[in-house]
Amino acid sequence: MIELKKLSKTFESASGPVEALRDIDLTINDGEIFGIIGLSGAGKSTLVRCINLLERPSAGQVIIDGRDMTALPRAELLKMRRSISMIFQGFNLLEQRNVLKNVCFPLEISGVKKQEAEKRAGDLLKLVGLEDKADKFPAQLSGGQKQRVAIARALATNPKYLLCDEATSALDPNTTRSILELLRTINQTMGVTIIVITHEMKVIDQICDRVAVIDNSRIAEEGRVSEVFTNPQSDIARDLILPQDRAALDTAGGRQVRLTFDGLYSQAPIISQMVLDCQAPVNILFADTKEYEGVIYGHMIIELPTDERQADKIIAWLSNSQVGWKEEK
Repeated sequence: MIELKKLSKTFESASGPVEALRDIDLTINDGEIFGIIGLSGAGKSTLVRCINLLERPSAGQVIIDGRDMTALPRAELLKMRRSISMIFQGFNLLEQRNVLKNVCFPLEISGVKKQEAEKRAGDLLKLVGLEDKADKFPAQLSGGQKQRVAIARALATNPKYLLCDEATSALDPNTTRSILELLRTINQTMGVTIIVITHEMKVIDQICDRVAVIDNSRIAEEGRVSEVFTNPQSDIARDLILPQDRAALDTAGGRQVRLTFDGLYSQAPIISQMVLDCQAPVNILFADTKEYEGVIYGHMIIELPTDERQADKIIAWLSNSQVGWKEEK
């Protein structure tokens, strides 16, 4: 388990101190895939680098498996870091080494014998689907293949935790999907706890169990992906999850209402039933649904009739239904 308690990080700059993180409290449970999402500059990359103390916090605690990382002597800290691996957006492969030797590198540093290291590396390349690329060099690989090599290398020392800092940001959508599926497989088959740092909600949708939304150096919201997705509480979460192009919503019609489907009623003919019961038409301005854990979740924005009596009738119908709704401002 990873526990962050009142974690803060301040950098000194020519123009004065810059507060990157402030009073972060998070608990990441063993075996889960935990997402941390935010816009560029929100502090998410600093946060993940504080977990393994690549950045030392200015205040607070990083407690991993009951041990405060910030209080450990250097030798103990280095030992604990072996259980925490990291993959990056830029892959960080050694260009002068072939694929097999890249995966072997952390094992060499740990003093593992060459034959044993190569056997382990070969097994990991098979796991990530690159057993036929062992003698290739990074320059001969695609971006997705490079990230698979980086994942294999990160797993070489049998880590308990895997930190992914924007690991799919440089990849196309299809490659991103395959990498996320690989990470999910690793989580399920090897029991590795995975922390995913991203600015893309679709990455969170596909792979994460829980998510924390970070904004202006602080945690704005935290919860299960299904809960945050269907009912975002913070402004930043709404901006990340709900449609960014608001131009489509600027109409000359009636009031607008956002319906939220929580998986219970998303397959029921809600709109049809509402229109039939109220004898009032509505205009669907936007609709988006996603599947999470086998259940459909989504949002819909409808425009109410300009006739206020009809509009009030629909609002009354929604108030007596079990569909989540909120009038848009």
